[in-house]
Amino acid sequence: MKKIIGFILLFCITTIQAQEKDFVLGKIATLKSTVLNEDRKLNIYFPAGYDATTSYPVIYLLDGSADQDFIHIVGIVQFANYDWINMLSKSIVVGIENVDRRRDFTFPTTIEKDKQDFPTTGGSEKFITFLEKELQPYIEQKYKTTASKTIIGQSLGGLLATEILFKMPRLFTNYIIVSPSIWWNKQSLFAVAPEFANTNFNQKTKVFISVGKEGSVMEKDAKKLYEMVKKNGKSIDSHFHYFNDSSHADILHLAVYKAFETLKI
Repeated sequence: MKKIIGFILLFCITTIQAQEKDFVLGKIATLKSTVLNEDRKLNIYFPAGYDATTSYPVIYLLDGSADQDFIHIVGIVQFANYDWINMLSKSIVVGIENVDRRRDFTFPTTIEKDKQDFPTTGGSEKFITFLEKELQPYIEQKYKTTASKTIIGQSLGGLLATEILFKMPRLFTNYIIVSPSIWWNKQSLFAVAPEFANTNFNQKTKVFISVGKEGSVMEKDAKKLYEMVKKNGKSIDSHFHYFNDSSHADILHLAVYKAFETLKI
């Protein structure tokens, strides 16, 4: 009887064995930045059927680590690429992992309390240079890409995306700006003369701005930003969406989906 029971147990153990291997979503690259004087980790997603001989649009995602926004934004991209959805061009997604987002996503502030509470802030100029001089050239040299370049940023990331739109709008062709923290330094970014308002700026650009039920300051700033872009950006296709059932905590997923649906990039 013991032999029979042992045989049965051995048979059961044998039959439930399975082979396992890692589930790979993309690639992890480390880019040594001279501008920032540090290594920056990149999470890179390739669309289904990726062909290294084909050129693809690139989506640059701020807050792009695996434990932040990379995985769920890539999920939206994959869904939007399905033939029966066909909402978004097949694209490479580059998630930029954070080192110090308060440093990288903010310009210098005159508010003494912010200086004391967040002493590393004020490094956005260097980070934008990193995007322009190091990250984009690295991606474009490593992979075949089209001229379409999208940036996605929320909160302080939305502040950075707005700063780029104002100061270096040619850096990206599509801007998805979610709940931007334009309150930074008493909304001083609104006092900057936007480059996209210049008569020599004629790049076809798409901008999607959104905000949720996040308080009067955030909501008014986002709406004011949209109105400025719509009024002054002659070559900009601008859109605004208010999510009255979403907060700062849960807006990003819905906003990015709506942006893809609206912009058709």
